[in-house]
Amino acid sequence: MSTHANMNTSATIRIEGDMTIYRAQALKNELMLALHSCQELEINLEGVGELDSAGVQLLALLKKEAGRCGKSVHLTAHSPATLEVIDTLQLARFFGDPLVMPSIKENRT
Repeated sequence: MSTHANMNTSATIRIEGDMTIYRAQALKNELMLALHSCQELEINLEGVGELDSAGVQLLALLKKEAGRCGKSVHLTAHSPATLEVIDTLQLARFFGDPLVMPSIKENRT
Protein backbone atom coordinates (compact mmCIF):
# COMPACT_ATOMS: atom_id res chain seq x y z
CA MET A 1 0.00 0.00 0.00
CA SER A 2 1.39 3.39 -0.94
CA THR A 3 0.34 6.78 0.41
CA HIS A 4 0.61 10.29 -0.96
CA ALA A 5 -0.46 13.21 1.28
CA ASN A 6 -0.95 16.88 0.54
CA MET A 7 -0.44 19.11 3.61
CA ASN A 8 -2.79 16.96 5.74
CA THR A 9 -5.85 18.08 3.77
CA SER A 10 -5.95 15.16 1.38
CA ALA A 11 -4.25 11.82 0.95
CA THR A 12 -4.26 9.08 -1.66
CA ILE A 13 -3.71 5.44 -0.81
CA ARG A 14 -3.15 2.82 -3.49
CA ILE A 15 -4.01 -0.67 -2.30
CA GLU A 16 -2.01 -3.51 -3.84
CA GLY A 17 -3.03 -7.16 -3.52
CA ASP A 18 -6.14 -8.67 -2.05
CA MET A 19 -8.65 -7.03 0.28
CA THR A 20 -9.72 -10.20 2.04
CA ILE A 21 -10.20 -11.53 5.56
CA TYR A 22 -6.52 -12.44 5.63
CA ARG A 23 -5.42 -8.79 5.36
CA ALA A 24 -8.43 -7.00 6.81
CA GLN A 25 -6.96 -6.09 10.21
CA ALA A 26 -3.69 -4.78 8.81
CA LEU A 27 -5.50 -2.79 6.12
CA LYS A 28 -7.96 -1.44 8.67
CA ASN A 29 -5.18 -0.10 10.87
CA GLU A 30 -3.43 1.63 7.97
CA LEU A 31 -6.58 3.01 6.38
CA MET A 32 -8.03 4.35 9.64
CA LEU A 33 -4.72 6.04 10.45
CA ALA A 34 -4.71 7.64 7.00
CA LEU A 35 -8.34 8.76 7.37
CA HIS A 36 -7.70 10.42 10.72
CA SER A 37 -4.64 12.26 9.39
CA CYS A 38 -6.45 14.12 6.60
CA GLN A 39 -9.78 15.66 5.60
CA GLU A 40 -10.20 13.85 2.29
CA LEU A 41 -8.98 10.32 1.57
CA GLU A 42 -8.82 8.83 -1.90
CA ILE A 43 -8.48 5.05 -2.05
CA ASN A 44 -7.13 3.82 -5.38
CA LEU A 45 -8.36 0.26 -5.92
CA GLU A 46 -6.56 -0.40 -9.20
CA GLY A 47 -4.18 -2.95 -7.66
CA VAL A 48 -6.82 -5.00 -5.82
CA GLY A 49 -6.90 -8.57 -7.12
CA GLU A 50 -9.63 -9.96 -4.87
CA LEU A 51 -12.28 -8.34 -2.69
CA ASP A 52 -14.31 -10.41 -0.24
CA SER A 53 -16.95 -9.48 2.34
CA ALA A 54 -14.31 -8.43 4.88
CA GLY A 55 -12.85 -6.01 2.34
CA VAL A 56 -16.29 -4.63 1.52
CA GLN A 57 -17.01 -4.18 5.24
CA LEU A 58 -13.73 -2.32 5.64
CA LEU A 59 -14.55 0.08 2.80
CA ALA A 60 -18.04 0.62 4.26
CA LEU A 61 -16.56 1.28 7.71
CA LEU A 62 -14.21 3.90 6.25
CA LYS A 63 -17.06 5.61 4.42
CA LYS A 64 -19.20 5.72 7.58
CA GLU A 65 -16.33 6.84 9.82
CA ALA A 66 -15.48 9.63 7.39
CA GLY A 67 -19.08 10.85 7.48
CA ARG A 68 -19.13 10.71 11.27
CA CYS A 69 -15.97 12.83 11.42
CA GLY A 70 -17.02 15.32 8.72
CA LYS A 71 -14.44 13.95 6.30
CA SER A 72 -14.72 12.27 2.92
CA VAL A 73 -13.55 9.01 1.38
CA HIS A 74 -13.53 8.44 -2.38
CA LEU A 75 -12.93 5.11 -4.11
CA THR A 76 -11.15 5.47 -7.44
CA ALA A 77 -9.57 3.41 -10.23
CA HIS A 78 -11.65 0.33 -9.42
CA SER A 79 -10.05 -2.96 -10.45
CA PRO A 80 -12.17 -5.53 -12.29
CA ALA A 81 -12.50 -7.51 -9.02
CA THR A 82 -13.78 -4.49 -7.09
CA LEU A 83 -16.16 -3.51 -9.89
CA GLU A 84 -17.63 -7.00 -9.94
CA VAL A 85 -18.25 -7.12 -6.19
CA ILE A 86 -19.65 -3.58 -5.95
CA ASP A 87 -21.95 -4.31 -8.91
CA THR A 88 -23.05 -7.72 -7.59
CA LEU A 89 -23.85 -6.32 -4.13
CA GLN A 90 -25.40 -3.17 -5.66
CA LEU A 91 -23.22 -0.89 -3.51
CA ALA A 92 -22.39 1.79 -6.08
CA ARG A 93 -25.01 4.13 -4.65
CA PHE A 94 -23.79 3.56 -1.08
CA PHE A 95 -20.20 4.44 -1.95
CA GLY A 96 -21.30 7.24 -4.27
CA ASP A 97 -18.19 7.26 -6.44
CA PRO A 98 -18.26 6.98 -10.24
CA LEU A 99 -17.56 3.48 -11.49
CA VAL A 100 -15.69 3.45 -14.77
CA MET A 101 -16.18 0.18 -16.56
CA PRO A 102 -13.24 -0.82 -18.78
CA SER A 103 -14.07 -1.17 -22.46
CA ILE A 104 -14.33 -4.60 -24.01
CA LYS A 105 -11.19 -3.85 -26.02
CA GLU A 106 -9.20 -3.19 -22.81
CA ASN A 107 -10.36 -6.51 -21.32
CA ARG A 108 -8.98 -8.49 -24.26
CA THR A 109 -5.42 -7.22 -23.96
